[in-house]
Amino acid sequence: MKKILILQGHPRKDSLVNALTQAYYDGAKELGFDVELIHLIDLNFDLILREKDQVLEPDLKMMQQKIKAADHLVLAFPTWWSTMPALVKGFIDRVFLTGFAFHYKGKIPDGLLKGKSARFIMTMDTPEILYRFLLGGPGFTIMNRGILKFSGFSPVKRSIFYSVRTSTQEKRTKWLEQINALGRKGI
Repeated sequence: MKKILILQGHPRKDSLVNALTQAYYDGAKELGFDVELIHLIDLNFDLILREKDQVLEPDLKMMQQKIKAADHLVLAFPTWWSTMPALVKGFIDRVFLTGFAFHYKGKIPDGLLKGKSARFIMTMDTPEILYRFLLGGPGFTIMNRGILKFSGFSPVKRSIFYSVRTSTQEKRTKWLEQINALGRKGI
């Protein structure tokens, strides 16, 4: 049975990001996947990587074990200042370490999380044309290439929801249905 780990990276649990992760969870659970939803805000850890050999808090050790055990990782977060919030960035800085997520073969980085797929879900108030073409989609590029693919995840899929602030309830309901359908497929 496919093991799916969902990481909800919005600091507030009353957010659209939370509703999207719950919709994915419900869809995956409905079809019988082994699925777990974790809210990063509930984890106890220092967001700042302070030193090279910083001791991992128990929650971060647990998260490394859960990521290793998962077949598919879903990471959901809002887009703030064109990229992820500090909660998500701090989690990645502290968990996706050399020796866990990647290592170097000489000067070439090699992802250690091969054999796993990933999806990231991003929400933002920015219109798509502005984010993608004027700003160059920095949060997408960082998460896709700089973190997940760098760590060995493949394939990496994305679901991005633009112009959230001005979206209608009807539009948000469609987004929730789309994510629920992805959860039922386990992708």
